[in-house]
Amino acid sequence: MTEPEIYAALTEIFADVFMRDDLVLNASLTAKDVPGWDSFKQIEIVIATEERFDIKLHTRELDRLQNVGDLVAVVASKKG
Repeated sequence: MTEPEIYAALTEIFADVFMRDDLVLNASLTAKDVPGWDSFKQIEIVIATEERFDIKLHTRELDRLQNVGDLVAVVASKKG
């Protein structure tokens, strides 16, 4: 799976979670950049990502996520 494919899928997930079609994901995007991105939204993003990509994100991996780019890298590593 390519990075652009991962970003496209994550864009759909973020649009569903935040009910907004105007979010543009980039590697440096963080929760501070998106109004309403709280711990509950984070859980929704994680669950939706696990379901969409058929992966399991472990606590250690989640603790290291600083931005969307980190999430893309984790998904890419799991999807080979």
